[in-house]
Amino acid sequence: MKRTGILNDRLSGALATLGHTDLIMVVDAGFPIPREAHRVDLAIARDLPDLRTVLGLLAEELVIEGVVRAEDVPTHNPRLDEWVRGTFTDAEFTTRPHAEMLGEVARQAKVIVRTGAYEPWGNIGLFCGVEVPKWFGGTDVVVPAHYASKL
Repeated sequence: MKRTGILNDRLSGALATLGHTDLIMVVDAGFPIPREAHRVDLAIARDLPDLRTVLGLLAEELVIEGVVRAEDVPTHNPRLDEWVRGTFTDAEFTTRPHAEMLGEVARQAKVIVRTGAYEPWGNIGLFCGVEVPKWFGGTDVVVPAHYASKL
């Protein structure tokens, strides 16, 4: 039996497929997930599980270098925005129009995880990164300038 981390087999397996720059979205209960998406549906009931619980677990398991959310989030759901910024402190943050989050960004996602969240604008995209010290720690390896500060 697995001792720690994410126990859900579908989510754990989906996470294992992610590589550098891949996008995983964690979305609320009402998100229109594209038919062709790799969907991991965790929703059981209203706010079960909630968005922050799932995002927090992913923060422990994945290296995240970028976060994308709807441009409405900072002004229309500032508590969520503050929490996400405090959770993914090393990530670069960007926004996109809400319609793009529902369309273009969702179609770009390798995995979409549906939560039970009833959270306005509760759709967060996470771009996977690499663990810089481990990845670039070899002998005679040149570290790209944009990663040098993370060593």
